[in-house]
Amino acid sequence: MDCLCCFKQLSGGRSTCGSGKGSGSRSHVKFGFSLAKGKANHPMEDYHVAKFVQFQGRELGLFGIFDGHLGDSVPAYLQKHLFSNILKEEDFWRNPTGSIAKSYERTDEAILSHNPELGRGGSTAVTAILIDGRHLWVANVGDSRGVLSRSGQAIQMTIDHEPNTERGSIENRGGFVSNMPGDVARVNGQLAVSRAFGDKNLKTHLRSDPDITDAEIDAETDLLILASDGVWKVISNQEAVDIVKKIKDPQKAAKQLVAEALNRESKDDISCIVVRF
Repeated sequence: MDCLCCFKQLSGGRSTCGSGKGSGSRSHVKFGFSLAKGKANHPMEDYHVAKFVQFQGRELGLFGIFDGHLGDSVPAYLQKHLFSNILKEEDFWRNPTGSIAKSYERTDEAILSHNPELGRGGSTAVTAILIDGRHLWVANVGDSRGVLSRSGQAIQMTIDHEPNTERGSIENRGGFVSNMPGDVARVNGQLAVSRAFGDKNLKTHLRSDPDITDAEIDAETDLLILASDGVWKVISNQEAVDIVKKIKDPQKAAKQLVAEALNRESKDDISCIVVRF
């Protein structure tokens, strides 16, 4: 993998932007990422993965955004362990969907049992696995989103897991959805997503199973955007595609999307990965 990184860094030596490309027969696939800390008075809680790896004779693009809350321990754990857990699954090649689902659940179990401190916080996740530049699997838990562009048309690949849309599941588990305090629907008045990793104190009322979709990468497929809700709160899917598709360099495109979210006064941490096919 070729990789270029910016000099500016977040806490822990994490880079705020970078880029790379595949090295195999599909090396025209390129990616770039950009991250910006939000206005909240706490350290950056978004983590990401963006890289190509050679695995059992195939080239895999591994891309993920993990948007933490109540600290950064859970997204940091996901950055380190989620993809390796997926690739450890014996059935990965035969059944990628089942392997991804199983790994999400097992990783959450590991977070909750790891130690009391780790499981107290939580994180959303959106992940994309690109196999040999030809087939894509996208999964998510929470409200981080994946959007594919085909011939310039935005296609949402993920489902936003919000308390109001999954109220039945939450109430069946003994929880409740409340707009107090504030005007955002929250599980038990606390969490603004209905599925998440971690969140030990709410876990009996939350789910951590992902929604998973797959797609063939054909001549009409332009690009993939993965981003935390700091982007999607202020920019629609189609607007994001329109912004990104004009810029050939995926790192510059990711940076422009983050800049636009900031310009629209997004207050949250903002993370974005752009993959150009």
